[in-house]
Amino acid sequence: MRKLFFKEAGAENKLSGWKHPVSVPSLPEVFSTIKIPGNGSVWRKVLAFAGPGLMVSVGYMDPGNWATDIAGGAKFGYTLLAVIFISNIFAMILQHLSLKLGIVAERDLAQACRDNYSKPVSMALWVLCEIAIAACDLAEVIGSAIALNLLFGIPLAVGVVITVLDVLVILFFQYKGFRYIESLVAGLITIIFACFAYEIIASKPEVAAMLTGLIPTPQIVTNPAMLYIAIGILGATVMPHNLYLHSSIVQTRAYERTEAGKKTAIKYATFDSTGALLLAFFINAAILIVAAAAFYNTAYSDVADITDAYKLLDPVLGVGAAGFLFAIALLASGQNSTITGTLSGQIVMEGFLNIRLKPWLRRLITRLIAIIPALIVTVLYGEKGTTSLLILSQVILSVQLSFAVVPLVLFTSDKRKMGKFANKPVLKYSAWAISAVIIVFNVFLLYQTFTQWFS
Repeated sequence: MRKLFFKEAGAENKLSGWKHPVSVPSLPEVFSTIKIPGNGSVWRKVLAFAGPGLMVSVGYMDPGNWATDIAGGAKFGYTLLAVIFISNIFAMILQHLSLKLGIVAERDLAQACRDNYSKPVSMALWVLCEIAIAACDLAEVIGSAIALNLLFGIPLAVGVVITVLDVLVILFFQYKGFRYIESLVAGLITIIFACFAYEIIASKPEVAAMLTGLIPTPQIVTNPAMLYIAIGILGATVMPHNLYLHSSIVQTRAYERTEAGKKTAIKYATFDSTGALLLAFFINAAILIVAAAAFYNTAYSDVADITDAYKLLDPVLGVGAAGFLFAIALLASGQNSTITGTLSGQIVMEGFLNIRLKPWLRRLITRLIAIIPALIVTVLYGEKGTTSLLILSQVILSVQLSFAVVPLVLFTSDKRKMGKFANKPVLKYSAWAISAVIIVFNVFLLYQTFTQWFS
């Protein structure tokens, strides 16, 4: 039934501007498996669509964000909260475009790129995306290894190897059903949220200064050191693999594949995405707020290392369990990110190459690619080396981001491909403005990073 249904949808998409119908849906094993109540209440529909947004929000609170948030809070107090807030608005708009592409075109971003571009261009985009996913996986490996070291004293190199075992956990939940994966993600996010709620209460931030920090100031642009961290926060917040992920997993809902059904699906999926990203904003901002409250204008204002922050939280704040909960949140963040990394890798490979590998094999390949450099660096250079590798992973993600954002904006603005659902002028020009800001800032970030490395 689902194959016949998708075949008809593919024929419709071919007439509306796509070159080829998609023969196999994105993530076919879970495509259209979660029922949507036809005549249920609003809240029943909200709950039915809830889930993909939480999975996407994981990328906005993963270990890659921690170093930039800690450095920003320790050095500049609450000033860079405005950057996190603006980055989150960017994310909400881009994720809306991503889910809209998945619902209307019934293909993920990788499938859309393969359909629209020549084979050489499509292959180049695939390679760049695979590198970005490996870099993201690298941040997860390092973050999880650091957390295991802080909590249990496990050497970093051993912790890196242990992270391979999460493949088994993910496989177990994949076979149980997609709702189980979403529930696992929600549970880990709840742990992270609870940990940082405690951290904020314990750190007693200045409320007035915190609210003022949400307002952008010219100093963010005029101060080179502040601008560098601000761009790092932007690059670590808006993740390219999330755009591929969201356009796929939103199709797990069994909404009616009609114009009215798609309109309803976009409405509730956007509600889910926006709500989840607001939660991600709280967690992302909380890392900076705790760092600002604990280290700003103190002898520890140069703290930028996750391990140093962990060791200093208890004595600086004068309360117990602050460092412990900080490490628990880091471990939950790293493990959560592995789930979305698994799915993103599968979506990208299947979408660009139309090749289907078993999830365990795809995950193992990606994990080994991430583990090898992480293991080498931890053995040779220890903690300081992992921090540098964490920063490098974010630079790689920044390079890839433009190659995901620009096609997404192009596709969703094209009336031939999206019909009545094409971006309206305000959304279209806003999306292009966001793309321009991301491109300019990331080019500047790359220039600054390589200048520092080779100076």
